[in-house]
Amino acid sequence: MKAFLTFALAALLPASAVFADGPLVTTDWLSANLNNPQVRVVEVSVNPGVFEQGHIPGAVNFRWHTDLVDTVRRDLVSKTRFEELLSEAGIDNDTRVVLYGDNNNWFAAWGAWVFDQFGHEQVSILDGGRKKWELERRPLSTVPSAHRRTSYSAAQARPELRARLVDVLAVVEGEREADLIDIRSADEFSGRVIAPAGVQELAVRAGHIPGAVNVPWHKAVNEADGTFRSADELREIYAAVGVDGSRPIITYCRIGERSSHTWFLLKHILGYEVRNYDGSWTEYGNAVGVPINNPAGRIWTGT
Repeated sequence: MKAFLTFALAALLPASAVFADGPLVTTDWLSANLNNPQVRVVEVSVNPGVFEQGHIPGAVNFRWHTDLVDTVRRDLVSKTRFEELLSEAGIDNDTRVVLYGDNNNWFAAWGAWVFDQFGHEQVSILDGGRKKWELERRPLSTVPSAHRRTSYSAAQARPELRARLVDVLAVVEGEREADLIDIRSADEFSGRVIAPAGVQELAVRAGHIPGAVNVPWHKAVNEADGTFRSADELREIYAAVGVDGSRPIITYCRIGERSSHTWFLLKHILGYEVRNYDGSWTEYGNAVGVPINNPAGRIWTGT
């Protein structure tokens, strides 16, 4: 019966409304699918209050700092809480989830990484995110979204998508082969600063993980509208620093959010084998007994 109703509702959609099967959807596609019963739009933004000021009609809001993490342990949200979150949002195991957010989809990509962790493969990111949607003056709503509750069932978290400190150290010490990509700014990478101005999560040392190459995350997007560059352009960007997908890759940043953006494109757009190190510099730079590189010579203060 459910399958029949879904088919019947889908039949009422415009001819342009088709089901997405790729990692990215366009603003045109999403506009045509806002009433698609098999699509759920989820905003995951960096800045609190952005969703309430106006969001894509029908979207639900996942707060990265409370909904997608364990608020007591520094860890992913638990499987049980993730199931509850998606059930409350009306997401089934076969729902196509479209994620978007501010800051060129920083935390939307983090959301995609969490969804992948728990085995939900029907996930796409809105190319350009909130920035492109607003630039095109598409509709925003301040009305809270309510959806029929479901009974979502998540898989066990997939360790192959996540790098731990021990995995990174194995690469640094030559016990395992992988390409390390530091996606932070050049000043963070060199150790000139510990973190961007105004952030709270810091490390006691500045610099980068030995052997890492620096490709700031924003190089992967078009500045004008926040969309990803083409696959060919992305391959060229990473090949220029010796990363071509021939070896496993580990991405990292400061707390794992910006590196999720690079993880997403490397895995889902380029098809490389890649893990995200969400401990990132706030773990590595605070760890005792691990080597760092600090070209700027400002190891302790980053100032």
